[in-house]
Amino acid sequence: MKIEKRLLWAIIVSVMGSLIFGINMAAISGAVTFVKDHFLLSEFQIGLVVSAIVIGCMIGAFSAGSISEKIGRKNVLIGTAVLFSISAVWSALASSMGGLVAARIIGGVGVGAVSVMVPTYISEIAPARVRGTLGTFNQLGIVIGILLAYVFDYSMLDVEHGWRWMLASPLFIAVPFLIAMQVKFPESPRWLVLKGFKDEALHVLTRVAGPQNARKEYDSIVKGIEEDRKKSDKDVKFSHLFKGKVGKVVFLGIMLAAFQQITGINAIIAYAPTIFNETGVGGDMALLQSVMVGIVNFLFTLVAVWLIDKLGRKKLLLIGTAGMTVSLGYLVFAFLTGRADSLGVLISILGYIAFFAASLAPVMWVVTSEIYPNKIRGVAMSVSTAVSWVCTFIVVQFFPWMLNSLGGAVAFGFFLFFTVWAFFYILAKIPETKGKSLEEIEEELGLRGDLEEELNIKTINS
Repeated sequence: MKIEKRLLWAIIVSVMGSLIFGINMAAISGAVTFVKDHFLLSEFQIGLVVSAIVIGCMIGAFSAGSISEKIGRKNVLIGTAVLFSISAVWSALASSMGGLVAARIIGGVGVGAVSVMVPTYISEIAPARVRGTLGTFNQLGIVIGILLAYVFDYSMLDVEHGWRWMLASPLFIAVPFLIAMQVKFPESPRWLVLKGFKDEALHVLTRVAGPQNARKEYDSIVKGIEEDRKKSDKDVKFSHLFKGKVGKVVFLGIMLAAFQQITGINAIIAYAPTIFNETGVGGDMALLQSVMVGIVNFLFTLVAVWLIDKLGRKKLLLIGTAGMTVSLGYLVFAFLTGRADSLGVLISILGYIAFFAASLAPVMWVVTSEIYPNKIRGVAMSVSTAVSWVCTFIVVQFFPWMLNSLGGAVAFGFFLFFTVWAFFYILAKIPETKGKSLEEIEEELGLRGDLEEELNIKTINS
């Protein structure tokens, strides 16, 4: 599978945003105990500090799509690098809980925007033959960031004010990210065509897809966008996203995004040391086991990269949710019967992470970016991703309370219920998109000829 160097550069730079996403989400895990003791926080307050980033994520995710339709995908990504830098410095220097919460909200806006823009950008710049594989790089960047955060947190345990360095860690990637985007980082060719910059779009495609494939990709993009414009006569309204066939497709993406988070992944990522403490493992060993979580997360994301264009999106999702169900089922059983020994819980959590990393984690971003039509992709991605962050907030905010007040059986039983639901929903509703152009997917979903009938639109107006 040959990938042009310019395309690889564009993917690597964009995925730096995903790397910072992962660092931001996981770096707090090693600092939780220190932050709680330093600011004398209750369980609810520490939950707020951890989940504050998710408040920002909802804002960033919901607004990034519409902003990117106006100023471009690249400029939104540049803005996120600035937000990450401000947040990291402020978090590290925070002198109060309120200041730390505000700083994490700012970082969350960046994370939310990246969570929309990186998969959107990759889906729009990558040729169909490698789009699935390259789409998984988004999640690969996230899990590498999570692993780096765990390792860095562990290295800071015995350092004076080490928790402040933990919170500053996103800065170490944010600055290079900002610089790299100034070095031959192309804009999305689909966005360029939408805005009328056709020559520039063809130039970008020639560089990233090669001269032989560029014209085919360009013609496919132009044909799809011009067909939409010819048959449309009104602006998109937010309510149009939920009408007719388009509404059904948007709902599919929303459900898949919700399942990715409501099944509990960020509770385990953010509170892994706390969970291991519940089994009698404490201190350095609890954080070291969290590093193992990060390693498994990374390795099985590589499995997804390898399989997604071979096995397909839907099969990976079904295998993954089935494995997650078994792992969560054991955790419920272990906590319910009082057999929550450290080894059994560790194996189950690692199993859960492995199946999640090889399925829902990367495949959700790939499928949602593929099934939305060209004209609404940016806005629709924002909506589904914002829903994902709402679910993340619920999980991260209330998990400490559930674990301490209701017990591990109830906490993990909550996640188990939604994982079983996800399996059967995917089985019945989610289409296979492997190896198809974005325009072909629109056609198969029945949106190509009916888009103007369903939305009656000409340009995005969020």
